[in-house]
Amino acid sequence: MRKLTYYISATLDGYIAGPEGQYDFLPFEGEEAAAILADFPETMPTPAREPFGVTERAAQRFDTVIMGRASYDPGLKAGLTSPYAHLKQYVVSRTLVSPDPAVTVVEDPVALVRALKEQDGMDIWLCGGGKLAAVLRDEIDELIIKRHPILIGSGIPLFDGPFTPTSFTPVGTRSFDSGFAITHFAKVLS
Repeated sequence: MRKLTYYISATLDGYIAGPEGQYDFLPFEGEEAAAILADFPETMPTPAREPFGVTERAAQRFDTVIMGRASYDPGLKAGLTSPYAHLKQYVVSRTLVSPDPAVTVVEDPVALVRALKEQDGMDIWLCGGGKLAAVLRDEIDELIIKRHPILIGSGIPLFDGPFTPTSFTPVGTRSFDSGFAITHFAKVLS
C-alpha cells in the first residue's frame, strides 16, 4: 500500500513559513541542497529541475503530490499553473477552479488520500501546508522534516489544527555541520 509522507521544511520552533507565508529565509544551498536533490529530486518544482540538474527520470519515492491552496498560490501568482508537472498533482480547495488540466482540485482530502492509497503507484507527497496536514493527520504514515537551525517566533505551524496527540517514532536522521537535519519519523500504529 502507498504511504502518505509529509515531507516539509521547518524551523526549530516548528514553523513551515512566516506569518505571511514567506519561506525565502530557509536556505537551499551547499551540501544540504545536494542531499535533497539526490534523495528527493521529485520534490523540486518542474521549472527548477533542469537548472539544478535533475533529470526527467529522477524519481525516488513520490509520483503524486497533494498541496493546500496556500501552498499552491505562490506559484499560481507567478503564472506557474502546474508546479510539479512531473507528478500527479492535487490541490485541496473549496473555491479554486483548476487553472491547468494537469492539476486536479479536490474538496475532500481524506477521501482523496484513502483512494490514492488503494491505487498502484509510488508514495504520495503531502507538500503543505499546516492546515491540510492537520486535516490529514490520521492519514499521514511518515514525516520527513528538514529542520533548519532558525527561530522565527511566529508563522505557519507544521500542524495547524486542534490538539490531537499523535505518536511518531524517529527512524533515521541525517545531520549536517550547519545544524540542518533531515529526520524521518514513522507513525506509531496502535
